[in-house]
Amino acid sequence: MGQVFSALAQAIGQLGDRPVLEIIAKSMALTLAVFAVAGVATWGGMRWLLADFSVPYGNEVGAVLGVVLAIVGGWLLFRFVALAVLQFFADEVVQAVERKHYPAAAANARTLSFSEELANSLRGLARALLINLVALPVGLVLLVTGVGTAIWFWAVNAWLLGRELQDMAWLRHAHAPGAPAPLSGGTRFLLGGAIAALLLVPFANLLAPVIGAAAAVHLVQRRGESGSGNGDNA
Repeated sequence: MGQVFSALAQAIGQLGDRPVLEIIAKSMALTLAVFAVAGVATWGGMRWLLADFSVPYGNEVGAVLGVVLAIVGGWLLFRFVALAVLQFFADEVVQAVERKHYPAAAANARTLSFSEELANSLRGLARALLINLVALPVGLVLLVTGVGTAIWFWAVNAWLLGRELQDMAWLRHAHAPGAPAPLSGGTRFLLGGAIAALLLVPFANLLAPVIGAAAAVHLVQRRGESGSGNGDNA
């Protein structure tokens, strides 16, 4: 647990670095743009649907329903979209952290192609959506407990996020297919749980994916499974 907190602290400490700030700005802009487009489409779609069925005040009711659905959908899907967007910039996050703290590892890493980054992003998004859908029936049953549903989905997404964040930091160093994962299941779960909690906090959720990816770099490099040196480890 101490290693995870230390890695998170180092990741937060690097948020002010110019390369990281540029990545945060790009990922935030793209994430918000995705939700803006989805919100406008939902708003327009609801207005059109209700007006087409001649519902009284269809335009007004449709606009209100569209806004409500966009807000609820954004809250439910934010973590999926934010992580899918970050996949496109994950390599930049990893490189920024490695250049500063682990230069030897950065020198030995391979560059991921756009097709590989896109495939990783789509696989991660599909896995997250599928696992959450499978977990949904249990979550509905746990509604009677009051807090059970929230805890259940936090645990599910902690597991998912831990795996995704590890892969962001590790794939540049996984030169052999089928190489064993560098982090233990417990470490991945703790990292994923911390980021899953941050994703529930307004404004902090915009930074959470970058913090998670940077923290994963520290954890992976400290394990030494990439075959690289530890750099200056400052």
